Amino acid sequence: MNEKIPDWKSEFPISQADTTDVTRRQFAKFLCLVSGGLATGSAFVAVKSALFSEKKVIGTHRVCSKDELPVGGTRAFVLEGSSTPYILIHLENGEFKAYEQKCTHLSCAVFYKPGTGKIECPCHNGWFDAMTGEVVQGPPPRPLPRLEVQVKGNDIFVTGA
Repeated sequence: MNEKIPDWKSEFPISQADTTDVTRRQFAKFLCLVSGGLATGSAFVAVKSALFSEKKVIGTHRVCSKDELPVGGTRAFVLEGSSTPYILIHLENGEFKAYEQKCTHLSCAVFYKPGTGKIECPCHNGWFDAMTGEVVQGPPPRPLPRLEVQVKGNDIFVTGA
């Protein structure tokens, strides 16, 4: 019996086993493409932050009243005229502290762990001291930016940096 080879096999002479092989040249092209994309993205972020830096918000801003924030509780807020998220913490010792809610490592959101005196960044297991904002553990390179907190009567105010 003489079998005839289908037309598509003569037009596409690559066997199925050969389709999974990647040559060094193909791998190098792919590596250059991905590296170039990452470099371009990093350059874009650097240029954007240098040219379009966020305006500093100056002045005193009301966040909430003392009755709205129980001991060990937190309140997220954004200052008027800014897009930076902040967190107000009512510590177990009665003090109020306010920090930027973005980790200084990769800008993940940070959260206060009641009873521990620590602020956690769950992305890479980073920890900050809730009293000072200093790094306690993990990859964050610097402390959390802090706002000054003032209690006037029953209201809590923060002073923009």
